[in-house]
Amino acid sequence: MTLIVSCPNCTKDVLWQQSSEFRPFCSKRCQLIDLGEWAEENHKISQSVQGATPLTEEMLDALEGEFLMSDKFFVEPE
Repeated sequence: MTLIVSCPNCTKDVLWQQSSEFRPFCSKRCQLIDLGEWAEENHKISQSVQGATPLTEEMLDALEGEFLMSDKFFVEPE
């Protein structure tokens, strides 16, 4: 069974299959139009972030320490 979806930009029917290069969009043009809408902040995710915890200075220090230990970019040369 082949699934047919509507292009989010122009509502043209799109076959949902491997050969549909720009799915769910019908074309590169529609894909770029949608990307531009996100870039201009015309599309937004309306739900707020759940469980946002304010960071304390101690939490930031711990996160920084974990980052520095795992990231080899900041290791001092020998």
